[in-house]
Amino acid sequence: MGAADCILAGIALAGWLNRGDNECMATLPIYDDPQSTYVSVREYLTTSYRPDCDYVDGRIEERNVGEYEHGFLQALLAQLFLNNGKAWGVRALTAVRIQVKPASFRVPDVLVLRLDAPKERVLTRPPLLVIEILSPEDRESRFQDRIDDYIEFGIEHIWIIDPERRTVQFATSTGLHLADPGELTVPGTPIRVVMSELFAELDRAWPQASWRPNF
Repeated sequence: MGAADCILAGIALAGWLNRGDNECMATLPIYDDPQSTYVSVREYLTTSYRPDCDYVDGRIEERNVGEYEHGFLQALLAQLFLNNGKAWGVRALTAVRIQVKPASFRVPDVLVLRLDAPKERVLTRPPLLVIEILSPEDRESRFQDRIDDYIEFGIEHIWIIDPERRTVQFATSTGLHLADPGELTVPGTPIRVVMSELFAELDRAWPQASWRPNF
């Protein structure tokens, strides 16, 4: 990307942050892969996608959401962090855009900020933690690109949860590492998440042998 595009990205972001709250947003179609139409940063930031999408160097990338297990775990995790926000000194948000590069934006399932973090409509600073919940349709190569963006952006704590296998991994610059679902922690904070309890809650709501649609 050239210098002019980087400047445009910054200008577009500034316009997004300063625009009025009552501005209406139009919904545009999500392009199939491969996408031949270039979408500008300005267009992405002023467009409402349902569900929201990632934006990577002029391309709109759909996120795999909408299934019961994914949504249930996302809600459980967000509720857990919200319930313990004061004690843990954090604030949890769902589906908020993070500008990981001048012209790339990612939308994690759950992100966690320290309580004293600056408030931004679109995050331009690394959050304390991001949590991604895998869907059956997630492709390994595309998902790895997302993780690489997080790491390069400076996010130190990245959890990847697989509701089908009932496993948790954490990502570092050296790769993915299987975590103990008995207890997940963030060093230097009182955060403590017992994923085995959340998986048990998921099993009660949606047993692994439950019906899945066939297409």
